[in-house]
Amino acid sequence: MSRKGNCWDNAVMEQFFFNLKMERVWQQDYANHAEATNDIANYVVSFYKATRLHSKLDNTSPNAFDV
Repeated sequence: MSRKGNCWDNAVMEQFFFNLKMERVWQQDYANHAEATNDIANYVVSFYKATRLHSKLDNTSPNAFDV
C-alpha cells in the first residue's frame, strides 16, 4: 500500500483497467459472469498483449517491438 501522497504506484494498472473498460467492457452486453470472463481473457491475450499499439513502445505492438 502506498503512503498518503504516493499516488503514482498504481498508475499503470489504473490505466490498463481504464483502457480495458473503454475498449471492451463498456462496448459489450454480457449475459453472465462466465461470458464476461471469457471475453475479457480473450481480449487481453489476443489483442491487448499482442497487437494493440502501446505508446511506451513507440506506438508499436509488442509483437512488432520484439522483432
